[in-house]
Amino acid sequence: DQVARVEIDGIITEDVEFEAMLDEIAERDNVRALVVRINSPGGTTAGSEALFGALRRVAEAKPVVAVLGEVAASGGYIAAMAADHIVARGNSLTGSIGVIMEYPDITGLLERFGIDVETFRSSELKAEPAPYRPITPEARRLSEALVEESDRWFRGLVAERRGLEGEALDRVANGAVFTGRIAREAGLVDTLGGEREAIAWLES
Repeated sequence: DQVARVEIDGIITEDVEFEAMLDEIAERDNVRALVVRINSPGGTTAGSEALFGALRRVAEAKPVVAVLGEVAASGGYIAAMAADHIVARGNSLTGSIGVIMEYPDITGLLERFGIDVETFRSSELKAEPAPYRPITPEARRLSEALVEESDRWFRGLVAERRGLEGEALDRVANGAVFTGRIAREAGLVDTLGGEREAIAWLES
């Protein structure tokens, strides 16, 4: 019998092989629990969603505890919420609950050098927004709606997994980053410490 340990480092994107490894951990009888060490500033929304789902499949079969390193923010915190228990250092940076979409606007640069971009597309919203043309009001509304919809999904996860609602949820779901100490007071993490505390929780 053993406790498995996986590490989530760097930018989170969809990783089919990593998800398959987690599914194997969920199925193996000799793996009694899982420690997930996270050191990630986040990543893509879809990649974070896929990782969350894979970790929840493990948690349905055996205890899962997350240990936050230097940073476990945005998608890194989504991964942490998949665990049954979250341990953070007092100075771990976590939270950043929110969604962002951004792109460069190089229209001024193109105009300065006399460069034109010819575009043929099936509709006005195809490939919007684009860095080489001014964003239209309709494209802006669409982009804002996409961000807002993903943000509602993220907030819903926090409400469900951490039992926060109303003002308590609003205080943490504003895009801010928190230290582990503040996150514990706000209900985002359970315990301060590291892997020693994670193993102690599993043993209990």
